[in-house]
Amino acid sequence: MPKTANILTDESIGQQAEQMLAAMSTRQKICQMFIVTPEVLTDGANVTTADEIMYRALEECPVGGLVYFSGNLIDADQTREMLSQTQKYATDIEGIPLFLCVDEEGGKVARIGNNKGFDVPGVGPMGKVDSEEEAYEAGNKIGVYLSELGFNLDFAPDADVLTNQKNTVIGSRSFGRDAETVLRYASAYTNGLHANGILSTFKHFPGHGATEADTHEGFAYTDKTYEELQAAELVPFAGAEEAEVDFIMISHISVPNVTGDYTPSSLSYKMVTEVLRQDLGYDGIIVTDAMNMGAIVGKYPSDAAAVAAIEAGVDMILMPDDFDQAVEGVLSAVRSGTISEERIDASVRRILKVKLRMESIFIPQV
Repeated sequence: MPKTANILTDESIGQQAEQMLAAMSTRQKICQMFIVTPEVLTDGANVTTADEIMYRALEECPVGGLVYFSGNLIDADQTREMLSQTQKYATDIEGIPLFLCVDEEGGKVARIGNNKGFDVPGVGPMGKVDSEEEAYEAGNKIGVYLSELGFNLDFAPDADVLTNQKNTVIGSRSFGRDAETVLRYASAYTNGLHANGILSTFKHFPGHGATEADTHEGFAYTDKTYEELQAAELVPFAGAEEAEVDFIMISHISVPNVTGDYTPSSLSYKMVTEVLRQDLGYDGIIVTDAMNMGAIVGKYPSDAAAVAAIEAGVDMILMPDDFDQAVEGVLSAVRSGTISEERIDASVRRILKVKLRMESIFIPQV
């Protein structure tokens, strides 16, 4: 378990966030809104260490987070050293910690659990979980080893309700077909992560379990109405605020009978701001699914996609296909007045508050 530090009040966290925000340039703020792979920053081969190249890259663009995949993770000692050094670089440079992220759901999506270089407890697919206690234990087991390695954000649990029997992309990653059960189990899993200082993510809003196609490959949609989604797929996301879920990942699926067109949910003001923020009352961080997926790159250049996501109300952009183009596109949009500085500030303020709260409650283990 992480050691508990002095817990700052919401008021003091808010004051610190405002001070940090005031000291940041527009470009620094925009960089905080991106989560990328380490290779994007180093522009080189597969990253397994944190060296001077990474330090200089973080100086140049202090991103909000880094996401690691199996190729970055050799064994426990290497991973612990890499993450610790990377985090030290970030805090030395900006005084702002990184979100150090991984997809570690259990079952087939487990960058560490399915890696032979690590000796960690096995966690099976969520479709096999039969109780809140089992769901908590799954999150707790994963939280223990993620914390020990130095991660602080897990892109889990999957909160999709498996309503489409032809769905192949989610399958056993889901807790099942009953919306209330999915909410209860996903909330319990979140509590297991939180017990170890690991931030949680409900994904993939508004519900990838309703689709047949896979947004990794290209266009995917559901023809359900808003009322139909409210009865099933949206139930877990409607409960995310009460469950104190830290992130919601918004997918690229289209919902034409809600939005009136085939715009991906990740780029839709209707879905992000009107539905998720306003109707469902979620006030945590909203992050896109990976923006290098076929559903985005097949239609939108990286700069246009990043601008559209922020205009829709997204706080963080995950893995744009062309990171430099995306950053410059957002910067140009702010300079031209297409996106206001206040809009950028709203997201960065939310990001900074989560990071400050994360740092005040948990001290990473040595």
